[in-house]
Amino acid sequence: MTSSIVEKDLTIEGNVVSSAGGVEVKGRVVGDISADTITVQVGGSVDGALSAKKIVMEGKHQGRLKCDDLKIASTSHVQADVEARTMATESGAKIVGKVNIAGGQ
Repeated sequence: MTSSIVEKDLTIEGNVVSSAGGVEVKGRVVGDISADTITVQVGGSVDGALSAKKIVMEGKHQGRLKCDDLKIASTSHVQADVEARTMATESGAKIVGKVNIAGGQ
């Protein structure tokens, strides 16, 4: 699986789609991201919808978030409507919005 990286000094305005891999955000994306896996690292931010099988949130996100498996780190700040099957949240994480965790397989 390949990974696309949005570096710290980079801002992308527009949608990002990775059909066969992951997207790692260290910089800023203003737009929607769709990929197999999405990681928003500490210092990274996304303003838009995130859609993936697995999402790891360490930075900032504002918009909608939809995935099967979600991990929200203590360093993250999420202001979004969240829809996931499973979610793990570290102590200190900030989440504002509607959260729907479906559970199950």
